[in-house]
Amino acid sequence: MTVKTEAARGTLTYSRMRGMVAILIAFMKQRRMGLNDFIQKIANNSYACKHPEVQSILKISQPQEAEFMNANPSPPPSPSQQINLGPSSNPHAKPSDFHFLKVIGKGSFGKVLLARHKAEEVFYAVKVLQKKAILKKKEEKHIMSERNVLLKNVKHPFLVGLHFSFQTADKLYFVLDYINGGELFYHLQRERCFLEPRARFYAAEIASALGYLHSLNIVYRDLKPENILLDSQGHIVLTDFGLCKENIEHNGTTSTFCGTPEYLAPEVLHKQPYDRTVDWWCLGAVLYEMLYGLPPFYSRNTAEMYDNILNKPLQLKPNITNSARHLLEGLLQKDRTKRLGAKDDFMEIKNHVFFSLINWDDLINKKITPPFNPNVSGPSDLRHFDPEFTEEPVPNSIGRSPDSILITASVKEAAEAFLGFSYAPPMDSFL
Repeated sequence: MTVKTEAARGTLTYSRMRGMVAILIAFMKQRRMGLNDFIQKIANNSYACKHPEVQSILKISQPQEAEFMNANPSPPPSPSQQINLGPSSNPHAKPSDFHFLKVIGKGSFGKVLLARHKAEEVFYAVKVLQKKAILKKKEEKHIMSERNVLLKNVKHPFLVGLHFSFQTADKLYFVLDYINGGELFYHLQRERCFLEPRARFYAAEIASALGYLHSLNIVYRDLKPENILLDSQGHIVLTDFGLCKENIEHNGTTSTFCGTPEYLAPEVLHKQPYDRTVDWWCLGAVLYEMLYGLPPFYSRNTAEMYDNILNKPLQLKPNITNSARHLLEGLLQKDRTKRLGAKDDFMEIKNHVFFSLINWDDLINKKITPPFNPNVSGPSDLRHFDPEFTEEPVPNSIGRSPDSILITASVKEAAEAFLGFSYAPPMDSFL
């Protein structure tokens, strides 16, 4: 069987076509990896490590990333090394309060499940994290930072909200808004790219969410289509705040090497101090991908992709408007001091000519009809979730607390590491 193509290479054999599909699947799986897992993968590849660009990227000073270069990873921290995060409030919930129905997502430290609260009959997305896995990779600070950021999200329509959190001896539970319109990544893979009006609508809602986080002195640092969800009406909902950095003032910087490979800004790759403008670079990369189908400097060869980000001029095909071209050139400016948003942050993006058709008051109040409706029939409609997740059985351990008699020393150690995690909203918020 052959498939005729117009390419100069002639016929596309069935085996080659299968190879292309395999490459696409590999690309999609790579996109779901966190940077830490990605670094570990290339660190274990002796051939890749010989490349000078890769060696430069892997010479990371932070202990979190340096750990991946060790043949023998360090054991979980002892109680004396753990940070006391403050007194824990009394638990306001327990696993048995929920019916856990489906797995709808997976990450390095656990799963996200669709759950129905037994008493309230309300559906939630419950993020269940394994304490031992978090401690092994020394990620306690990131998890607590995610919780802190979630607590501040309740006042913005395009950020996923935390209803409450609780813990057992071995697990942490985030009880979140249930969003079932699908990842932007999922829709982008199905349609390859979006028309400019649709891309503009999504970019405006994303920019609004980032601007709000910046107003709270929070830098998001991990904007990508996988972390952008659509709600049941088609509005943007930003999720996954594990890489957020708090307390970054208007001119403040940070230097931790983190993010997702395709979206790393040049200053991050250079391991230089960076500021809020790293989020505007990522917005440019996501907008570019919405318009063209791939990130702006993408290559299957990681070292080549990093070199492209650092050195290759931005190339824009002529099938977009001048305002879109000007916005992308401003957001994807390699020099962060000259990047759009460097002077007046969100206001510069908001006032750009590309967004002149957007009424920002109507946008924030969800008065603009989304250009695409996911058409979900209700909470049980999982059509926009990856079957890789939804077909996985729900583990029995998710819905129950560990037997106190069987709690090991390592579980006790894990429990002590997350003092102050449990959260319930104040009573007046229910009135």
